[in-house]
Amino acid sequence: MKNLVNKNNFPIFSGRFKKMVYLDSAATSQKPKEVIAAEKDWYENHNANIHRGAYKLAEEATELFENSRQKVADFISAPSAKSIVFTKGATESINLVAGAWARYNLKKGDTILLTEMEHHANIVPWQLLSKERGFKIKYWPISQAGELIMSNLDELFSGVKFLSLVHISNVLGTVNQIEKIISLAKKKGLVVLVDAAQSVVHLPINVVKMKADFLVFSAHKMLGPTGLGVLYIQPDLFNQMKPYQSGGEMISEVGFKSVKFKKVPWLLEAGTQPLAQVFALNKTIDYINKVGLKNIKEHSRSLTDYAYLKLSEIDGLTIHGPSAKKRLGLISFSTKIIHAHDLATLLDRKNIFIRAGHHCAMPLHEKLNVPATARISFGIYNTKEDVDKFIKELKSILKQWSQPIKKQF
Repeated sequence: MKNLVNKNNFPIFSGRFKKMVYLDSAATSQKPKEVIAAEKDWYENHNANIHRGAYKLAEEATELFENSRQKVADFISAPSAKSIVFTKGATESINLVAGAWARYNLKKGDTILLTEMEHHANIVPWQLLSKERGFKIKYWPISQAGELIMSNLDELFSGVKFLSLVHISNVLGTVNQIEKIISLAKKKGLVVLVDAAQSVVHLPINVVKMKADFLVFSAHKMLGPTGLGVLYIQPDLFNQMKPYQSGGEMISEVGFKSVKFKKVPWLLEAGTQPLAQVFALNKTIDYINKVGLKNIKEHSRSLTDYAYLKLSEIDGLTIHGPSAKKRLGLISFSTKIIHAHDLATLLDRKNIFIRAGHHCAMPLHEKLNVPATARISFGIYNTKEDVDKFIKELKSILKQWSQPIKKQF
């Protein structure tokens, strides 16, 4: 398989960890030179606060910031840049929807539907809000194969007002049939939020075609900077949004006894934004577009298929989730021979970096009846050779740990 990009364009692979095999991109991706340089460029050449100054530097900074908003809108085919709200990450984006929309537009007794494969960030905000506002929560069950059970959806959607679900599971790798699900949900009058944190770097996203009401993702999982997320809001919902945080920037007029707010998206962006990071996200999208999302998807598919095949050949190893064709970008597995944490520690000694634990999805692991899993996940910089090195060391560790301990006399 041909390398998709040159690893040397990612400085971390040329530094003290140049020999590492990095298989944890689902947690955070590594950054290309262009993105790192963009943050530095902001502070050296563009740094000023936005929307406030009447001088050249501030006006330029404002233009660059709003250009980035348009770039993000184009990236996910949003109908307007005004649909794009910048946050600290996908987690804050979900919390924003809970605090600025659900709090005011759902009423006591209404039901929120989540799935059994959700990340904690798409469970806990709804649990807290439901306790406060008297909402009900129910969970969409998954099959033994790690897929959403699509039968009896009329019964499942009955009484539900809001559905929040992941596009690609960060544990199972399952690619949910998001367009089909939303189409069926809309027929029942549901408002839908999509967590695209894992999918946005592997698949083209078109929010108009998808018909999502809300969509969230984080910059740091898509080769971009940390501390920055995106919330897409479907334009018909703009007037239903209330202030999430209050202070400077999101107001148009303040008196001692009254306040008038700006409209979406600025209504939801209180205070000084992560300006350098937003500028770097612009360059991130340029980089992704240059590589090509079609090429990235094919690369992710090829690596997922190859790693799945190699792991499935190992006796005593359980792969959690669906077949290779129904997943993308990551594989979680477990074995009774060694705990996932011990495995990750031993692989670390060989400069192979994987994730181990419950991956912020404890309810899912309870459903799987496994305390922890080991997870490998892929970025555009990964290669077939990375997978081969991982498989070789994994087999060596499993062989060593399966040997009986000799008694010492």
